Amino acid sequence: MRNISIFSILFLSFVLFWGCGSSKSSINTDDPEKAFSIAKRKFDKGDFSDAIEDFSFIKIRFPGSTVSEKSQFYLAESYLRLKEYLLGAYEFENFLKSYSLSELYPEAMYKLGVCYFELSPPYPLDQEYTKLAEQQFLQFIEAYPQNKNVPDAEKKVRELRNKLAYKDYRTAEIYMKNDNYKAASIYFQNVYENYIDSDWADDAMIGQAEAYIEGKKYSEAVKVLERFNKLFPASPLKSKAERLLSIANANK
Repeated sequence: MRNISIFSILFLSFVLFWGCGSSKSSINTDDPEKAFSIAKRKFDKGDFSDAIEDFSFIKIRFPGSTVSEKSQFYLAESYLRLKEYLLGAYEFENFLKSYSLSELYPEAMYKLGVCYFELSPPYPLDQEYTKLAEQQFLQFIEAYPQNKNVPDAEKKVRELRNKLAYKDYRTAEIYMKNDNYKAASIYFQNVYENYIDSDWADDAMIGQAEAYIEGKKYSEAVKVLERFNKLFPASPLKSKAERLLSIANANK
């Protein structure tokens, strides 16, 4: 799994916070199983903040015990339930590194993807988390194709890829408005070459054809439009493609 530096910073802050005696864990037992039961009851009741304190205490108090694996998972899950996605991602990564043979491993893989997915920002911003989420979900789908969470992971992958495609598409449109047809063509091509399965692939091919026509590269426009007709015979942009093809053929 990929490490992000901010995760280490957040974890260090957490350790310092713990070390200063700020924990409010109510656990007062030397029995790890009993300690886990106390924390899990809080989790099941929806008291996720208290559960985080207890599961964190268990990690430190009973390392390597029979409840370490479950405590790590439910610590991560508690952060996810509280929408603390950055901390949730960090703890799910810890789980995946430490418990590769766990029965909870597939669920943790999926949940790490969910954390990244929720951290994915609107398209104009940096898309690092979008790409991490896509990568994580694809790894999960490949590893566990029959898992119950695969349909949701596939749905989220499509949403993520649409966002990435739209980011390039909007960049291409900006270049078109500034009459920079060469740059626009490159970004339009990025869309359909990298995200052919996205909702923007046919729009991008039409956009590239228009960029070529505006730049007087009519033969290139013809090639793109002929490829468009093969790839998207049922596209709602079919009539526009035909008009552009007539223009390109008449001028090449």
